Amino acid sequence: MAEIIQKDGTWAFDGDTLRIVPGSDKSVGLLRRTLGEVAVPLRAVAGIAYEAGRKSGRLRLRLRDGADPLLQVTGGKLPDGSDPYVLAVETRTAGVAEYLVDEIRNALLLDEVPDGPVDAYLLPGPALPMTVGAGDGTVTFDGRTVRLEWTWHTDDKKTAAGPVSLPLDDLTDVVWQPARGLSDGYLRFVTTPHAPRLSPAHDPMAVELNGFKKDPLMALLASAVVARLPHPHAPARELAAAPRALESAPKALESAPAAPAAPAAEDHDVLLRRLRELGELHRGGVLTDEEFAAAKQAVLKRL
Repeated sequence: MAEIIQKDGTWAFDGDTLRIVPGSDKSVGLLRRTLGEVAVPLRAVAGIAYEAGRKSGRLRLRLRDGADPLLQVTGGKLPDGSDPYVLAVETRTAGVAEYLVDEIRNALLLDEVPDGPVDAYLLPGPALPMTVGAGDGTVTFDGRTVRLEWTWHTDDKKTAAGPVSLPLDDLTDVVWQPARGLSDGYLRFVTTPHAPRLSPAHDPMAVELNGFKKDPLMALLASAVVARLPHPHAPARELAAAPRALESAPKALESAPAAPAAPAAEDHDVLLRRLRELGELHRGGVLTDEEFAAAKQAVLKRL
């Protein structure tokens, strides 16, 4: 087990799964606190890096394209405080962060995990039902229907039609755009691709976001919807099918591609087990830093 505990959160890797738990520090965004613990399977990971800084560093986890519905929605637009795959690291624990990076990179190498895109979500998204109020509306999603209700300050053109209910089967996409500077953001539900778009303030299928604290939660809700729509990299026959219902989500995870077979020249499991044993001996003080480094390199050379 490789683990790093910070005010910003805790990352623990057991060789198969990286468990990410948000911390209690004031810099931890509302999205991360609401999402809670995230279990990232190794096969969803494309890479990891530690970025050193003068006062603190950053651990950044990079997932394979299409592995996580939240990243599919946000597309790199989340600030670090809201991004569950970024961990602020105190300078004095930089060595622990680098050790975690080495452990995950070695596991990726030994398991021969590719870093290319996947055609099914490997993370399930947030739990349902979910209700978020932000901007000029409140959105509820129960796994089958999206419902939009308006606040007292919503534009008259939107309130005139009353609440909007959108069956999941009618949706083709969900678009989230955060507020930037003087420009408001939005969460928009799409039923007809390439159709002309009204401004979010007037669109009854969009919530206008003004850059306040709860705005990122709309991205979290959007990811819950996206997780149940056809995957963007899925084969054509799946894209032509109706969106998956709530109860079918676990099957999508089970149908993800398996890791490639181990090479015949060396027992893959033996090498992986040996590497983990060396790590445990090092953490227990049986091996010095130099002995551990030499032994680890010897195992890696046998690949």
